[in-house]
Amino acid sequence: MPIMRFLFRKMWNTRWLTLSTLLGLVMAVAFTTSIPMYADGSLKRVVAKSLEEKSEGLPAGSLLMRYQAVGTERADLNDLESVKTYIQQDVPTDIGFPIYTYASSYTIKGAQLSPAEGTKADPSKRRQMTLTSISGLKDEVDWSYGQMPSGQVNNGQLEAVVFEEALFRNDLHIGDVFNYSVSSASGSQLLKVKIVGSFKPKNETSAYWFQGLEGLVNALIINDDVFMKTLLTERKIPLQLANWYYAFDLRNIQTSQLSPLENRLERLDINLFQKLKNTKVDVSFKPILSEFKAQSLQMQILLFTLAAPMIAMVFYYIMMNARQALDRQRGVIAIVRSRGGSTKQIVGIYFLEGLLLGIIALVIGPCIGWFMAKSIGSTSGFLTFVDRKSIPVSFTPEAMLYGGLAVLIAMLASIIPAVLFARSSIVNYKQQLARSDRSPLWQRWFLDIVLLGLVGYGYYLFDQRQVLSVQTGMTTDQLQVHPLLFFVPALSIFALGLLFLRIFPWLLRLFGWFGRKFLPVPLYLTLVQLSRSAKAYYPLMLLLILTLGLGVYNSSAARTIDLNSTERILYQYGTDVVVQTVWEGFSDDLPQNSNAGGNGGEAQGGNGGAGTGSGQNQGQQGGQKPGEETPSKIRYVEPPFQVFRDLEGVQAAARVMQTKGNVVVSGKSTGQGTIMGIDNTDFAKVAWFRGDLFPAHPNQYLNALGSYEQAVIIPSNYASKYALKEGDLLTITIGQQPLEFVIVGILPYWPAQYPDQAPFFVVNLEYIYDQAPMIPYEVWLKMKPDAKAAPIVTALQAKGIEIASIKDVRNELIVQKKLPARGGVFGILSLGFLVSVIVSLIGYILYWFFNLSNRVVQFGVLRAMGLSRKQLTGMLLLEQGFTAGLSIVLGIVIGRLTSYFFLPFLQTSQNVKTQVPPFRVIFDSKDTYQLYLVVAFMMLTGALLLFLHIRRLRVHQAVKLGEEK
Repeated sequence: MPIMRFLFRKMWNTRWLTLSTLLGLVMAVAFTTSIPMYADGSLKRVVAKSLEEKSEGLPAGSLLMRYQAVGTERADLNDLESVKTYIQQDVPTDIGFPIYTYASSYTIKGAQLSPAEGTKADPSKRRQMTLTSISGLKDEVDWSYGQMPSGQVNNGQLEAVVFEEALFRNDLHIGDVFNYSVSSASGSQLLKVKIVGSFKPKNETSAYWFQGLEGLVNALIINDDVFMKTLLTERKIPLQLANWYYAFDLRNIQTSQLSPLENRLERLDINLFQKLKNTKVDVSFKPILSEFKAQSLQMQILLFTLAAPMIAMVFYYIMMNARQALDRQRGVIAIVRSRGGSTKQIVGIYFLEGLLLGIIALVIGPCIGWFMAKSIGSTSGFLTFVDRKSIPVSFTPEAMLYGGLAVLIAMLASIIPAVLFARSSIVNYKQQLARSDRSPLWQRWFLDIVLLGLVGYGYYLFDQRQVLSVQTGMTTDQLQVHPLLFFVPALSIFALGLLFLRIFPWLLRLFGWFGRKFLPVPLYLTLVQLSRSAKAYYPLMLLLILTLGLGVYNSSAARTIDLNSTERILYQYGTDVVVQTVWEGFSDDLPQNSNAGGNGGEAQGGNGGAGTGSGQNQGQQGGQKPGEETPSKIRYVEPPFQVFRDLEGVQAAARVMQTKGNVVVSGKSTGQGTIMGIDNTDFAKVAWFRGDLFPAHPNQYLNALGSYEQAVIIPSNYASKYALKEGDLLTITIGQQPLEFVIVGILPYWPAQYPDQAPFFVVNLEYIYDQAPMIPYEVWLKMKPDAKAAPIVTALQAKGIEIASIKDVRNELIVQKKLPARGGVFGILSLGFLVSVIVSLIGYILYWFFNLSNRVVQFGVLRAMGLSRKQLTGMLLLEQGFTAGLSIVLGIVIGRLTSYFFLPFLQTSQNVKTQVPPFRVIFDSKDTYQLYLVVAFMMLTGALLLFLHIRRLRVHQAVKLGEEK
């Protein structure tokens, strides 16, 4: 077809622009498809974790359907068969997941058993039993006595088996025959049931025993066929209860399956009731599906809102490329239009080009998106990729849908300008060239001012939200979230960039007017060129501002989230490892014999050792039984402490006692506070301190604490509330013993202490033990790099020291880093930054390449007028400096300003009231250096292009062209 030949020729003539557009499309599709792929993979990980957590009780994929007879109603056997067939055949097909376990049971109304004639069973024993059939029993049990019941009725007796425990509880024996009285359609009937065997489950935790083993204690289990044919069909005994149970394997569930599966489970109740009245779903995994769906939706919203600015920038790059290509071909379009070409034909060519590139992008993009999703799952911080078990990523219909949507938006971004250009004739084109100094649409409509207003509104919403959080103590999830809050930082960068572009020409004109008489020729020509055609540089400058601004903001956001989260956990624990040993304790009030005293004391000590609060009070509660008096005093035996210092992998160890005490200031009680007793020298070696939390170095306060045995350090808010200062006295009652202390330090924070919840009082441990009874303490350990906590437990047990609890802050940090949402945030920010940098780099190079190519005649005229090659080179370098250089500096400055203004509001993702230690905005120099490296590479590449272009310039050829193409 001629139009296809024309299309391919056009694409070849602008091959670099076509390739760059294709690259942008591929990046847009890859980035867009990676998010649903990651969300789907993280859902599978969440499902797997949920299945592990819900290993106790029924599995997560449990579905229990139940028929329960009501009053005198009888189940129609045809309806029963219909619902049974539906459950066994249609339900598994509708659910569509592998089946772990299937079991069904049928039960008639229970009866009081009485021994038949000739049976030696005790007739006075009350035995309330039910006749039941359970499918697949023989594969799930081991026979302890007797055998499986036969499928026949022998001598009018029904053969039954029982759970082994039922033999003992109900005084049953193999071979016993009992009378079972039951009512039927023909009146009361007397059934004879013979016990022929007993069983034990092969696996007591198997999902097959969905009804619980306790429910089998009063069950007489007979053959399935005997139950259906003899009892229900022949004797017309009414069915009392029927259960159908499935355990499905949900490990490979996908996000796209959640809604359809939820709808099918919702419909299941209706279908069951229509087939057999009073049949319903009793246990369903619909709630867990709703939970998975909510988590998946929340994950996708979070990631898409984080990625939206970067995706929008990729689309902007595609539009900029398309605009460049159209500008180069605008004259050709106008000529074709003037010579009879229709608008439809011209637009059709660009539509076919967009469609062809879109199809290629849809083939390549998802494959790159798959690798991106894997990379998101392996991030532990901003631009930090680690080798960990990857999430199970797969291609999903949802991902392909998002990819198709990205292609459609990109096609519209490139086709809409083509439609406008296709309507212009050659006359319109020349008229527009003559009016090229007209302001862009966004300047005429003051779009930048409007966007700044939206940014101010967004900032106001952020501020109100934080104020509300502080006042009410509510977390973000409990507050109404405005969608605009997600985009305000990116919008502020965009708006400030547009505002700068508005005043950019004015600044150039002002600078040029002031220096017109003394500026060198290259600089003056640069200012004239930029002030007259500033509009042509707007797309590149805006792209660079967005790239650098978002890069700075995203890197700072990632570092801020990471560091504040890490510091919050480090502050909560206070050190690397916290060990609580079991303390042996004895009461003075209890008899010290082998039966009462020793056992009671050890129990008390064990409980006392497990506490982290008031060790003495907890110790007193330990071992206490109803009716016993609480012992007045517990004497604890301290385990050897030196053992901890000698442990392998331990760098330092410290004793840390925490208890409650009543505080008295000037004779007035101020309530209870948390007393922390420490050894100041050891504590300095093990505790985690953040330097900016204290007016002076923490060691100075620890030195002051050690200089006086009655010294105490108190929190700042407590000191200001009661007008206390250093040197004042206060009294603290510890273990019913009032002790006097002198204040030597006033601090806002202390490791593992939360002054807003309860005031802390840091004192010398030895002074407490000298004056008050021994109270169990924790052992804080500072570990050597890469040392594990597990060998500590083994080593302590080998030395006869029992451990009540052990907490490792490093494990908690690892758990936090593996959270899907956390990995997703860092992954999206990292990949978004890399994608935006790549796109900007390519856009920058292409822009200058075509900018220089389009100005060949101008350069030739300047050279012919006497401008030296050196001066021309200097002019173009200055032009790069004023546009790209200024945009880069502005992007970094705007990014930092946006970070300072908006990143503090990230703390509303936690409870602002309990934000300890205080939130702080982080800028990592490593990220800044990476940005500088990218910027330097861009500028050097641009300068190299410039030198090569000027070197190849031939003045006579340029002047002979006569008109710029």
